[in-house]
Amino acid sequence: MSSTGLSRGRRCTIASRLKASAEAAVAGTATSSRGKKQKAPAAVARRVEYYDEEDAQGQAPYDVFINHRGVDTKRTVARLLYDRLVAGGVRAFLDNQSMRPGDRLEERIGEAISECSVAVAIFSPHYCDSEYCLRELAMLVESRKKIIPVFYNIKPSDLVLPQAVVESVAHHPRDIERFKFALREVKNTVGLTYDPATGDLAELVTSAATAVLENIDKHEVTQGRQMIMSRL
Repeated sequence: MSSTGLSRGRRCTIASRLKASAEAAVAGTATSSRGKKQKAPAAVARRVEYYDEEDAQGQAPYDVFINHRGVDTKRTVARLLYDRLVAGGVRAFLDNQSMRPGDRLEERIGEAISECSVAVAIFSPHYCDSEYCLRELAMLVESRKKIIPVFYNIKPSDLVLPQAVVESVAHHPRDIERFKFALREVKNTVGLTYDPATGDLAELVTSAATAVLENIDKHEVTQGRQMIMSRL
């Protein structure tokens, strides 16, 4: 098994936990809508550890990297998706949950991107204003990671570098081209869309979590085949 692959047993466990957490979220929404006070479901616990042989040897690599603009989505879809994945046993990286005091920002993020097999890029109205978001996205594209775009209150056609970023002396022309190329790549990738005025946030989180698991599974199958071919 590859370092980022999942064993069959773990895949089954993750699938069952994701299903259970989704059902808990739906049940919680239904109960809340009837006006009854309830406790937060266990599915949204801050941190759920999953122990296997990899953990015994040290911290296992991340399965998924969540790229997002904090001011728009940190307290909504980004955090909800992180909690759903972690509750299901998926090792997810979300900056304010996965980083600790003393971590070097670029180094820690670079390691997480290198380790992951799948990324969720959550695009929102202020996404392109952030140099960090754009650099992470460029790294993901250049690393050929499988990216699942989530267009949160924004259309793919709206993903354009602001003129202030293009003209900024803080960015090397080469970086501007990297950012533009990365944005073009995700515009041409099928993703999930969400309109806060009409959309169902629980449904969006469930769809994103399911897409993550499916793509991790595909990655493991591909890696397994490559290992077999290398031995022939």
